[in-house]
Amino acid sequence: MIDLTSNFGRAVKEHLDKEYVIWLTTIDSNLAPQPRPVWFIWEDDSFLIFSQTKAYKVAHIKKNPKVALHFNTDETGDKHVIVFVGDASIDANCPPAHKVYKYFEKYKEGISNLDMTPEGFSDEYCIAIRIQPAEIRGWE
Repeated sequence: MIDLTSNFGRAVKEHLDKEYVIWLTTIDSNLAPQPRPVWFIWEDDSFLIFSQTKAYKVAHIKKNPKVALHFNTDETGDKHVIVFVGDASIDANCPPAHKVYKYFEKYKEGISNLDMTPEGFSDEYCIAIRIQPAEIRGWE
């Protein structure tokens, strides 16, 4: 469980609430890190990400559940560096994306911009990935 009550924890909480994209890094079969931007929500002290079935990140997680996540930073605005390390798993019991209210509310415009219906998005991005962070580090 991540402490979101410290000064740093409050900054983390703000990012979890406001950021649209987080970078997910998985490990491929050659043990090389593979970062990619993904949509996410913070739910029940874990990250929830939806993916296409044949996405490399799904195959990577099935072979090696160790992952890292981080937010963007920039020199002119937000300078918080926040890195999560943890384990990912496929959540077979998760409802489809369009039935996860918090996820759908956050990304309904993005889904529309993809020219997809909510149900079509859920059909295409039908793999729910749950990431339980074990460690958080960073600085401001």
